[in-house]
Amino acid sequence: MSMPARPYRSVLYIPGSNERALEKARGLACDAIIFDLEDAVAVDEKVNARALLARTLSEADYGGRARIVRVNGLDTEWGREDLLAFAKAIREGARVDAILIPKVSRAADLDAVADLIASVPLWAMMETALGMLNAAEIAAHPRLAGMVMGTNDLAKELQSRFRPDRLAMQAGLGLCLLAAKAHGKIIVDGVYNAFKDADGLRVECEQGRDMGFDGKTLIHPAQLDVANAAFAPSEAEVELARRQIAAFEEAEAKGLGVAVVDGKIVENLHIVTARQVLAKAEAIAALGD
Repeated sequence: MSMPARPYRSVLYIPGSNERALEKARGLACDAIIFDLEDAVAVDEKVNARALLARTLSEADYGGRARIVRVNGLDTEWGREDLLAFAKAIREGARVDAILIPKVSRAADLDAVADLIASVPLWAMMETALGMLNAAEIAAHPRLAGMVMGTNDLAKELQSRFRPDRLAMQAGLGLCLLAAKAHGKIIVDGVYNAFKDADGLRVECEQGRDMGFDGKTLIHPAQLDVANAAFAPSEAEVELARRQIAAFEEAEAKGLGVAVVDGKIVENLHIVTARQVLAKAEAIAALGD
């Protein structure tokens, strides 16, 4: 399992049809942007949004933010044309870091997309019951780089009720998380709908971070600060990581295989985690947030 090359603490959805939002996103403190051509775009704006977004990603500078384009599904009248348009735009210089495919339920769904757009990583929306059950085969797909939990669509399919502890989501979240980590893929948690409820968002972010998610998808810029803080290593975690590494290196110099820090055994597996903490902190610092 490898760490993501860049942080994905905050992954903000932006409608591909909203020119003002596309401009504003260039200055927001998010690690990644999902430029959405699917749910956030009205049916009569689909074609215009596709052209606007392709042009924008060819001309606009989004700095170090990852650029992820969510296309319409191949089972719609727009999906194939979305993929062909962005395959062309990428060949002509558009900066796209990944293509996000909605409602991926099996690895074959990615094969169909891979045939239409080459040389760009694919991400999968995990939002169906079948997708949860097939998470391992989806995560193993050679073109897949990331997974996004679509908890709203999953709740709809499960007919589950909202609970602050997300009890109904735990099986699906866990299956996808295990699959992503087993295959070294990025995985980000689903959205929190009450964008004015910072306390509720913080609780859900902390739950996701404790589970092992790399970050959280967001629907409003007001949610950025909470997600960025929750999914970043704290000062205490960074300081502990440094002390663990120093203590372990000192122990190794003495021919010992373990060290003790704060009364706890530190082995090589803890040093792997400690180095990941420092690498993530350095990557975040490089973004300037």
